[in-house]
Amino acid sequence: MLETTTLGERTGLRVPRLCLGTMNFGEPGRGHQGDWTLGIDEARPIFEAAIESGLFYFDTADIYGVGACEEVVGQLLRELLPRDQYVINTKVAMPMGRGANQGGLSRKHIIEGVDNSLRRLGLEYVDQLIIHRHPHAIRGASAGPIEETLEALNDVVKAGKALHIGASSMFAWQFAELQLTAKINGWTQFVSMQNHYNLIYREEEREMNPYCLSTGVALQPWSPLARGILAGAYQGSLEGGTTDRSKGQDRTRTESLYRGEMDFAIADRVITLANERGCRPAQIAMAWLLSKPGITAPVVGVSRVEQLEQLVEACSIELSVEDVSHLEELYQPVENLLSIGTS
Repeated sequence: MLETTTLGERTGLRVPRLCLGTMNFGEPGRGHQGDWTLGIDEARPIFEAAIESGLFYFDTADIYGVGACEEVVGQLLRELLPRDQYVINTKVAMPMGRGANQGGLSRKHIIEGVDNSLRRLGLEYVDQLIIHRHPHAIRGASAGPIEETLEALNDVVKAGKALHIGASSMFAWQFAELQLTAKINGWTQFVSMQNHYNLIYREEEREMNPYCLSTGVALQPWSPLARGILAGAYQGSLEGGTTDRSKGQDRTRTESLYRGEMDFAIADRVITLANERGCRPAQIAMAWLLSKPGITAPVVGVSRVEQLEQLVEACSIELSVEDVSHLEELYQPVENLLSIGTS
């Protein structure tokens, strides 16, 4: 059974040490997930296994399946748990259509987007509303004043439609500016950061992780297994995909995120250590992540119950100082993906 912790130091909300990412659930063929989306009947046993293991924290977004993911997640949670026994995030910002105001973080899109998400989820409120990117980093959307975004988010919280707000993937200075602006104006501040962080992408250790740690903001990394690279889904290179996702149309996205010369050498060390410890590579990669300061509940995606069970077990694996040093030794700095617009 998973242990629980508070969602950072800015809230008393308790969550398990893992958060179940749901991007791969929805309506097959709808949205950018395409050929690796699981329908509701395939998702149900994964949700049941999560709940059985003490994982009651779920992460979704309006853009996942262009709304289909929220519909599936909402239906499953209504079937399986009373509302006061789970925690759920959703996100807003990404374009939901071709209309001029169907994306971004304007007041109009935030208010309409939240209402649409709640309707699809079948809920009166979400525990956390996350802005999917910085207000000025949404492709195709106008870059309005950050004050408009922050005041609208504050109004969503005051209306009881979200209990907390979080953010995802931006420069540390941008996040600090948002927090300071909210504080000066007496608006709701962010309690969590979903950033891109794993063994083969560690640029967040420079600024964002220390900033969040020093200000009590929960860190909830996405892609903790580097889209399967750290789980052994590729054999030696991106050409060696062994799963539907790694061989399918989504591989282009993986190629845009992982460009380090040492990525697969590091992955090989993960595999070797896993063999020595008698466990799976994904468990070693997750144990490393959970050992880092400030990490609250990484967002994990799975397509099978056994994958989920392995990640739950990983929460009990402890790595030695020597193990951690060995895994980290080969890392070489790479260009911050935010700088080139791929993160």
